[in-house]
Amino acid sequence: MDTANSDLLLRGVPKHMDSDEEKKAAGAQIMSWKVEGQELFLNIESGNYVRAHEAVLRLRKFLGQELGKEIRAGIRQAFLDTYSVVFELPFEPLKELKIPFAEEVLVDGKTCTLVLKDVKDDFVQKNSIDRMITRLKAKCEAQRYEGKAEFWQLKEEHGEGQAKWDKDPTEEMLKLSWLKQGPTKGKWFYRPQLARVLRTMQEIAMEEFMKPLGFQEVIASHMVPFDVWVKTGHMEGVPNEVYYISEPKTRDAGAWEEFVDHVNITRQVPREMLPDLLTLPNAGTCYAQCPVIYWSLQGETISTDSLPIQIYDMTANSNRYESGGRHGIERVDEFHRMEPVYIGTPEQLVNLRENMLDRYRHIFNDILELDWRMAWVTPFYMQQAGQVAHEEDVQEHVKGTIDFEAYLPYRGTRKDSEWLEFQNLSIMGDKYTKAFNIKSQSGEELWSGCSGIGLERWTAAFLAQKGLDSANWPKAFLERLGELPSGIKLL
Repeated sequence: MDTANSDLLLRGVPKHMDSDEEKKAAGAQIMSWKVEGQELFLNIESGNYVRAHEAVLRLRKFLGQELGKEIRAGIRQAFLDTYSVVFELPFEPLKELKIPFAEEVLVDGKTCTLVLKDVKDDFVQKNSIDRMITRLKAKCEAQRYEGKAEFWQLKEEHGEGQAKWDKDPTEEMLKLSWLKQGPTKGKWFYRPQLARVLRTMQEIAMEEFMKPLGFQEVIASHMVPFDVWVKTGHMEGVPNEVYYISEPKTRDAGAWEEFVDHVNITRQVPREMLPDLLTLPNAGTCYAQCPVIYWSLQGETISTDSLPIQIYDMTANSNRYESGGRHGIERVDEFHRMEPVYIGTPEQLVNLRENMLDRYRHIFNDILELDWRMAWVTPFYMQQAGQVAHEEDVQEHVKGTIDFEAYLPYRGTRKDSEWLEFQNLSIMGDKYTKAFNIKSQSGEELWSGCSGIGLERWTAAFLAQKGLDSANWPKAFLERLGELPSGIKLL
């Protein structure tokens, strides 16, 4: 124990600390100990550099080695009977802080005391206590910024006066039978006229963006396992917006016989029987295509010749539970998008972003002739991970998100109405390349980014400004559209 106190539990303490008392306060110290039968009881206090739970792990290994040499004994199990952590919060909380696994969370001003009881060995080894502390600090910080406007800084704007219409396109398309409310909430059925417009948007994105910039197509899975979303942060940030997937426990027809009998007789689905027939979800439907794309490169080393990687998926529909926030075709639970993902050195991605911005300007100005603006905003990838962004986080304008917003005349004036975010472009730094351990051949740092192209959003922005009469649509768009289908005449 003396050896542990004087050496083992001080490793990691800064060398510039002169006095032994300073070092002991910064590291960890065994304050008292006793042996009763086969149990060793320890009372450990620590500072910031070697925390008490780290000290337990060090002692377990150290004592196992020493006792093994001396008496051929080892440590069967280590656990924390009572563990108190005192730390400073970034702000004084505005309301009570709660967190799982804690016996108590006591707050006095900015000082927080986290009390845990009967903490098992694996909980310590998995670094869960550190994450509890980090999570409490993040929850406190989130309270401070609740209700504050997201960061938004105008970058440029184009096309004032281009809007020719002031009606809600969704309402008008319903009257003309271009559109039908889907069979479940937040979904739409697109009839021939609108389907052709959406496909034209897709073709424009392909011919004017993907191909000129050299993006290559991949086909991603529509199902995303939970462990992928844990790495990207979605399971922390948006678990309330995910559509979850349950698999059948068995394909044996006999196990499903009674269920089928109920359906056959009542013509209704006996949902109360499903919990016994389905597994708990371990995956969800696509929220965005990029997580599975990153997963596909997990643990890989990318050849210098392949950098920057530029790929996109256009097959997996995105599903997000929008609840009461749905409106028209621009805010739905199911939407269609093409998602370019790019991975390269920081310099490569900054250069690529400029080329991507030029292609977007060309599409929005020369083909769609939109009234639009561009702004630096709170990075979407921080929002989806439940993180708080401050102005200083995005001021450097190297990493971060750019939003393209379109004026919707039916919502009011350009100055006072809410504009529609219809496109974004992000560089996320090393957030995902580190999470998925994606490396470069040269050892250079790799960054990544994405820029989801939502066909419904492009279409909503276009039709809100141009209307449904194709005679008023820009010539460059009509050249790509061809003839608008006659549609289905309903009596």
